[in-house]
Amino acid sequence: MLIGDVVSAAPVIPVIVLEDAADAVPLARALLAGGLPVLEVTLRTEAALASIRAIAREVPQAIVGAGTVLGSDDLAAAREAGAHFAVSPGATAALLEAGRSGGLPLLPGAMTPSEVAAAFAAGYDTLKFFPAAQAGGVEMLKALAGPFPRVKFCPTGGITLASAPDFLALPNVCCVGGSWITPAASVRASDWTSITRFARQAHRLRG
Repeated sequence: MLIGDVVSAAPVIPVIVLEDAADAVPLARALLAGGLPVLEVTLRTEAALASIRAIAREVPQAIVGAGTVLGSDDLAAAREAGAHFAVSPGATAALLEAGRSGGLPLLPGAMTPSEVAAAFAAGYDTLKFFPAAQAGGVEMLKALAGPFPRVKFCPTGGITLASAPDFLALPNVCCVGGSWITPAASVRASDWTSITRFARQAHRLRG
């Protein structure tokens, strides 16, 4: 699978933080039921890798990835857990090299023109724009479109259901990342019905 296939599969990639791996499979099924097959499980908790492993094993229709990947060790652990792709909040030269050789499609993070240029020079034409809202949002992405016409972005960070359409309307945006679809309170309450509803709302943003 190529990273282009991942980012074109749905308008929104849920950015997921899981404290309990037991929630992973029902959450993935709830998101799939709402029309969102691409899931980013962030490596911010002890339960993250076990959650990725469970989703990859029990929900094969899902395209599960590892987020908050910071180095080659994270890439290797994500691949071993069964992740289909990886996402980083930023990118070092070492991480970009590991992404090319690590056997796991990488969506590297960039915020400034210099970071975009470095990632593009390293062979990446699809990037995470992070933190999107804080880094200038829609206007910054419009500005980046001029010097980087071949680069596509997945803006993530501070995006909501209300603001997502403005990002998705940009020609250099392929999808957005959002945590609003999987609020912590709903996950803790096992309120999968609400999460399916949020996912369905996000799915409708396509077009």
